[in-house]
Amino acid sequence: MACMRLGSKSEAFHREGQSWHCTSGLPSDVTVEIGEMSFHLHKFPLLSRSGLLDKMIRESNKNDGSMCILQLGDIPGGAKAFELVAKFCYSIKIELTASNIVSLRCAAEYLQMTEDYGEGNLIVQTELFLNEVFGNWTDTIKALETCQEVLAQAEDLHIVSRCIHSLAMKACADTTNALFNWPVAGVNAAASSVAEVWNGISSGGAAAAKLQAASCTDDWWFEDVCFISLPFFKRFVRAVEDGGMKPENIASSLVYYAKKYIPLMNRQSSFKDASQAKSSSKISTPSETDQKVLLEEIVGLLTSQKGVVETRFLLRLLRTAMMLQTSQLCRESLERRVGMQLDQGSLDDLLIPNIGYSVETLYDIDCFQRILDHFMLMDHHALAADETPIIMEEITTTTTTATHSLTSITRVASLVDSYLAEVAPDVNLKFPKFQALAAAIPDYARPLSDGIYRAIDIYLKAHPWLADAEREQICRLMNCQKLSLEASTHAAQNERLPLRVIVQVLFFEQLRLRTSISGWFFVSDNLESSQNQNEECHDEQCKGTGMEDMRHRVADLEKECQNMREEVQKLAKTKRGWNIFSRRKSHYNSKASRHCTAQPAEPLNREHTNQNGGLA
Repeated sequence: MACMRLGSKSEAFHREGQSWHCTSGLPSDVTVEIGEMSFHLHKFPLLSRSGLLDKMIRESNKNDGSMCILQLGDIPGGAKAFELVAKFCYSIKIELTASNIVSLRCAAEYLQMTEDYGEGNLIVQTELFLNEVFGNWTDTIKALETCQEVLAQAEDLHIVSRCIHSLAMKACADTTNALFNWPVAGVNAAASSVAEVWNGISSGGAAAAKLQAASCTDDWWFEDVCFISLPFFKRFVRAVEDGGMKPENIASSLVYYAKKYIPLMNRQSSFKDASQAKSSSKISTPSETDQKVLLEEIVGLLTSQKGVVETRFLLRLLRTAMMLQTSQLCRESLERRVGMQLDQGSLDDLLIPNIGYSVETLYDIDCFQRILDHFMLMDHHALAADETPIIMEEITTTTTTATHSLTSITRVASLVDSYLAEVAPDVNLKFPKFQALAAAIPDYARPLSDGIYRAIDIYLKAHPWLADAEREQICRLMNCQKLSLEASTHAAQNERLPLRVIVQVLFFEQLRLRTSISGWFFVSDNLESSQNQNEECHDEQCKGTGMEDMRHRVADLEKECQNMREEVQKLAKTKRGWNIFSRRKSHYNSKASRHCTAQPAEPLNREHTNQNGGLA
């Protein structure tokens, strides 16, 4: 820590209770009272250095020789700062440090200790040392912390802004320069302790260099800055923004600051946060009111740029904001930020519990709906921008953007389907809310309908009292043509589905089967023609073998199709409205001649089912 020594005389002050006395041998002729503390001093040393004391002494001068009493209750720094001022006036040795320089500079300004009252007066001396303090990172941090004690005077003298500007300049500079030109807390001291000298040769230089290199990271300043107050921290963040710091580094510092002072943020923290949680435990826990204010300020400082702040952290902020009951504007801002990058979220983070006494569902479905609406609105604007007229040079860029947008909405579709499957067992989840969430995703965003089918199946099982019309309506949310083979097999045997849906699934399976068989024959014919041109004998042998296998396969498919027709006929006797299906029976039977599945209902494998009976 930097220091400056002033004065040449030995100590001449001693304290008796709440009084300071000067042991110069001369009787005291002036008493300076600051609060409960009294200083019994002499007029000449004081008025020769201070314009204010000179004026006060002259105004209170009495001809009767009685004691002059001065009241300085509002001096910056109080009695502790005036003690150093009095010693400076008597030329007694004092030491200026980063801990006392701010209050001493403010006191010197208050007492008008300018060059008019002596060369090398206290204002000049403190300014010289302040410039030295600003060249050292640790000393600047310490000086900024002490500004809180004399905030009004420090602001008037621009000491606060100069401290913040100095810190921001060092944080924005190259990391190597920050280490070697402006010492960082603990780095230089540790490096010097490593270096040992033997016969004039430094044996610890390599170790010291290694230690400095290890500290050469983008987050080297996070811990130090976290100890300054919130108003100063906000000004520091704005200063580094103006200094051109990368938004990612600023966001990381905000995350670090929030985790240190908002204990609720450290719940469900990862192993990487263990060291930070340990260090934050040394700090007294702020009240919930202070945490609420801090969280709202942190949200206001976050950048609106997509992808700079992790979605996981934003969701943790949102959950904490709900617990602390922050303002509606704060929560809406967080929901909008999460919606912008919902494709980067995870299911566990999105399962936000409902908070309050009058809650219906276990999880906050309305919050997720608002987040999803923000994402869909942003995706709609992105698609609209892609459809605007473009020149030839922009075609590649636009194609890449459209592909990225499709990938994002596909990820969100999978996330929504998983979320629906997770909340579907809740018996208090109303049908309109489930339908609104599922319908928010367009059909083109789901390459497969297995996820939404699984969620629908779980919801139907947990809500057996749904009317037939509601069952029909909820099943329209999935596209039967996009079901996989496992999902189609499960749906064909699912008694919870309406009969119309089951028939639709079987119909599309027939079409898929016919397409597959046609493809097989087409490939076989092309293969036969190609091989005839090269090796006739070998081709005849392969053709015979391949056709024989195909005949056996078709025979098996016809047998399975016959079993399927028998199963459908059994269903027709127990389901209402079968008359319509019977009139079209001959039409469906002609198309189902080669269907490959109608075996008795078998449960899906464990990996395709869950405890609710839904498809995985």
